[in-house]
Amino acid sequence: MEANVDIERKVEFSTAYRWQHWIRAASIVGLVITGFYLAIPFVAPAVNAEPTNFMNALFRSWHMIFGFFLMGAILYKTYFFVFEKDNEMERLAIKDLLNLKIWSQTIGYYLLISKHPKLSGEYNPLQFVVYFMFYIMMFILIVTGLILFVHSYHGGLGAILYAPMRSIEVMLGGLAWVRQLHHIVMWGVILYVVGHVYIAIFNAVFRREGAIDAVFSGMKWREKHKK
Repeated sequence: MEANVDIERKVEFSTAYRWQHWIRAASIVGLVITGFYLAIPFVAPAVNAEPTNFMNALFRSWHMIFGFFLMGAILYKTYFFVFEKDNEMERLAIKDLLNLKIWSQTIGYYLLISKHPKLSGEYNPLQFVVYFMFYIMMFILIVTGLILFVHSYHGGLGAILYAPMRSIEVMLGGLAWVRQLHHIVMWGVILYVVGHVYIAIFNAVFRREGAIDAVFSGMKWREKHKK
């Protein structure tokens, strides 16, 4: 930090917020690994005479488990964004979306030619748009995943969701296209994760607010006032 700036440590993320972040991250990793196997099996079980080597069923089961963990984290975060008073700073970021000056300063910041702009909320416009697209992809994955789920599990929740999911399946053009859409959007999420990690490191280096530390400790360093 510059010598003429006072800084203070403030709570950035609650415990529940940090938990959902890491549950979401672990679930995405698990879903990518198991999803790749379901698309192109890359492990072959040892051959034996007993009908116990249902490797595909095992990976599918783990895929479903990770999927429901991810669904819970995404629904919690969506509720938190829309309704929680403690999350007002995230909602205030919407105000900067139509501010061309902040957009230009944001792009300049990432090109290393200007300082980070003063924001109304937690995120700059580029961050907000990327996060918004991420959640659109998440909800597409959830819906298409549930469509595939009801074709594998016909009791309990699968039976309850069967009729509405089949209706959405028809609107999307059939099961083959649903599976293809699920796979394509997964690649979008992989690209998002790579970009997200890069930008987190970028901000940690150039803004020096403890951006990466905050997702573990919940605390960030903020400018207090100038002397």
